[in-house]
Amino acid sequence: MLNRRKTTSPEDLVKDYGLRIRGMSKHLERDLDNLQRDILAQASSVEDAIHKAIRSLQGRDAALAQQVIDGDSEIDEEENHVEEECLKILALHQPVAVDLRRISAALMINVDLERMADLAEDIAERALCLARPPFIPIPEKLQRMTDLTTSMVHQSLDAFVNMDAHLARRVCRLDDDVDNYNNAIIEELIKAMQESPEMVAPGLSLFSATRHLERIADHATNIAENVIYLVEGEIVRHRPSAVIAAS
Repeated sequence: MLNRRKTTSPEDLVKDYGLRIRGMSKHLERDLDNLQRDILAQASSVEDAIHKAIRSLQGRDAALAQQVIDGDSEIDEEENHVEEECLKILALHQPVAVDLRRISAALMINVDLERMADLAEDIAERALCLARPPFIPIPEKLQRMTDLTTSMVHQSLDAFVNMDAHLARRVCRLDDDVDNYNNAIIEELIKAMQESPEMVAPGLSLFSATRHLERIADHATNIAENVIYLVEGEIVRHRPSAVIAAS
């Protein structure tokens, strides 16, 4: 007797397709969760580098500053790993809609975190210079500026994890406060350099460190803007009115 080839009904095809799609969705969700953990691990390393860089500056601690400089290569490796994982997910799963925005946001956040680490290294290099005489007084406002900046970094990552566009908008609005601290510190440094010519060299180093800290806040704002895009699908970069309108 001839074996009759079994035919697959349309209903079976739909069922099989649905099972494969659900399987792919589970793998995508697993990979996205792992990606988020990798980004948070990188963010923790970056936050630690920022704190250590500022402590080395305020405490004139050359050893701590060198520790930040030496640790930058490890954060560079973390950036490479996150980028590779993002590209793998794009190639394997070909995500769409919110999943695609999530990976796009992760790629951009990854770059911002790495640049923050580079700026922390720059601050540490300035700290090495400031650890040698002549010693210029460290403005009190620098600590408040540091606290606000690191808070922005932490909150921007919280907004990413929790898909919280409201918190992201709050971070964006804080950037003006950091700019105000930066301007006030620069005015104080200019006055000190005008009054004491020997303070020019250390004053310029501290000027640079303050500017690097302000740039870290800018990158935290970038992350927050990417979160708004992730959640709402709206690009708000360079559009302050878009940030305020939905606040």
